[in-house]
Amino acid sequence: MESHAKVPVTVLTGFLGSGKSTLLNRLLRNADLTDTAVVVNELGEIGIDQLLVAGVCDNVLLLDSGCLCCTILDSFKETLADLQARRAIGELPAFRRLIVETTGLADPAPILQSLLRDNLVTHYYSLDGLVATVDAVFGKAELEQYVECRQQVWLADRLLVTKVDQTGGVCPPALLERLRALNRVAPIVTVREGDVLPASLLGAALAAGAGYTAVGAAGHTHTDGVRADTFVIEGKIHWAGLAAWCDALREFFGPRILRCKGILLIAETGRPVLVQGVQTVFAKPLVLPKWPDDDQRSRLIVISRGVDEQALRATLCLLHAEPGTFRPGSLHELLAAPPGETG
Repeated sequence: MESHAKVPVTVLTGFLGSGKSTLLNRLLRNADLTDTAVVVNELGEIGIDQLLVAGVCDNVLLLDSGCLCCTILDSFKETLADLQARRAIGELPAFRRLIVETTGLADPAPILQSLLRDNLVTHYYSLDGLVATVDAVFGKAELEQYVECRQQVWLADRLLVTKVDQTGGVCPPALLERLRALNRVAPIVTVREGDVLPASLLGAALAAGAGYTAVGAAGHTHTDGVRADTFVIEGKIHWAGLAAWCDALREFFGPRILRCKGILLIAETGRPVLVQGVQTVFAKPLVLPKWPDDDQRSRLIVISRGVDEQALRATLCLLHAEPGTFRPGSLHELLAAPPGETG
């Protein structure tokens, strides 16, 4: 299948009790989402969440034997394959998009990796974005206490602050400050009683990739050693350079790269591409039909943990590597190379 025919997948995550199922139930009543399939995952032997959404959506599949992100990751892949097969032979109504609701204790990274790298999955599906719900009342305390909650926020393309009807209609300032310390670029949307428009859920990755601006590079280091660096890339970017840069991030930094995304203009095609990566996994770049906003500069955001900004900045020269050139074999060699030299 061509990339434009792939089913976009939105991953909906969020800590226990943050209102994912309530939000999903409301969303599925919207006419714009009538052609949406849903995969619901729960912890425990008895599924409850699927009962909350099954009344408004026929395509609900429950993964009920463990956490979607770890114990039954293979089952997740098989479920997506089965969903596609049943769709193809008409056992399920046609659907144009898929929403995966994770457990409240999920680390979304393995889920994103599966959607980015597994050939069985990526042949039919593409990652549309990660959306994380955060409880306006208890979110601040949960972020301090649970690493799973922080991981969900770190990786999110969009943050939905729920239950603001209990906090005067706004995100509490202390929570807002904490969210911005963990994720500087994800748009934050406040939600009353689960009432939210589909646009707040769909297209999150592309919006996050296009929705920030920077001059040169900007970065901030926050608690937990997590920092976000944004770069505007000048000059020609080649396919070979993009491949070299992705390889370098995998080899030099590995899982310390929590999330990478950006929009880059490729010299060979003259068209922008959406680049996404999670830890050591990078998706095949998605060629866009046009720029998603008026800013037609190549730009990247890299969210990392324990990565030196100077070392990260040094890798950017690899983007301009011409076909047939070789990148330095180590981070030390790269840092020692003259500016602009890629080998």
